[in-house]
Amino acid sequence: MDASYVTTKGQLVIPVRIRRKLGIKPGTKVCFVERGGEVIFQPVTKEYIRSVCGMLKSPTSVTEELLSDRRKDNEREEAKLEKRGA
Repeated sequence: MDASYVTTKGQLVIPVRIRRKLGIKPGTKVCFVERGGEVIFQPVTKEYIRSVCGMLKSPTSVTEELLSDRRKDNEREEAKLEKRGA
């Protein structure tokens, strides 16, 4: 297990073995995720971006889904108005 200390400025040194294994170089962006009392860091490298590409794709776009929901809401409102007027 590799260990490191946090400096007085809140900086953390990532051990060289981990930097090399994960491809972390100067300027690499790192995201921190808090999960149930643990902190996980994920370097945002080209490999990571490729691995998550397409993960959020859906057969329909979000805009299409919103427009469809909006149409359904309008149809329901019109039906309510027609019932009141009848």
